[in-house]
Amino acid sequence: MTTKKGRLIKGIGGLYYVAADGFVYECGIRGIFRKKRIIPTIGDNVEISVQSHDDKKAVIDKILPRRNSLIRPKVVNIDCAVITFAAKSPDINFDLLDKFLILAEYQKIEDIVICINKCDLNNEQKIKEIYEPVYSVYHVSALENEGIDELMSHLKGKVSVLAGPSGVGKSSLINRLIPNGEQRQTGEISRKIERGKHTTRQVELLKADDEGTYIVDSPGFTSLSLDMIPIDELQFCFREFLPYLGNCRFNDCRHIAEPDCGLKAEVGKNISPERYERFVSVYKSLENKY
Repeated sequence: MTTKKGRLIKGIGGLYYVAADGFVYECGIRGIFRKKRIIPTIGDNVEISVQSHDDKKAVIDKILPRRNSLIRPKVVNIDCAVITFAAKSPDINFDLLDKFLILAEYQKIEDIVICINKCDLNNEQKIKEIYEPVYSVYHVSALENEGIDELMSHLKGKVSVLAGPSGVGKSSLINRLIPNGEQRQTGEISRKIERGKHTTRQVELLKADDEGTYIVDSPGFTSLSLDMIPIDELQFCFREFLPYLGNCRFNDCRHIAEPDCGLKAEVGKNISPERYERFVSVYKSLENKY
């Protein structure tokens, strides 16, 4: 019996589909998983025993250690988070944008990029001024097929998740990134409430090429809770804060009202005032939770 290592790309009705050595194997799981109530998760790196090379049947023997784990969508081992918003229609909600960034940072995703779709409608300069010094920012148009190649070059060889609010065109963007693959169902935007009808049904890794590039669609959100983040860890979720966190008079500085705060001294210089204000706002909301 041949043993292979692969990546879990899809699960349906108790069967799991694992990409390994250029093939996709339909897999069951060992009874020990059920006994220990261990459920394989999309994105898992696994070891499988091939039972039939012709029929591509196998069994998952082992789940390898996970580097990170997302709750929604439920997926693990993400290399890149593509925080996707529309330049207009709906207009950018900067509070929500920062919440997505904070959540991605907290979940230890090292490669985080911002993608502004529908740039054919409006060029949002504020995004470039505030976020480009911190994150890679891509301005694209799924409608006009602009900026897609540049974004795809960044995602090459990675497992990436597209996350963002409803109605920003994530499914249309995926259709451009994977033109020969399964076309994701797209929903019309409700003009009345400027909110997309949720069309994403099933989490799976969508194969973009033969070089290990996968893309995960995710549900649209109109709100996002950060209540799971410990209040003292919030400061580490703003990556532009990191060089200045050791420069405060007090070791337990909250970076809000304390004197001689090295972080506050950089606001308006190396730290955007808008981003700092967002930090304070989220900090106070977490503070009220306790």
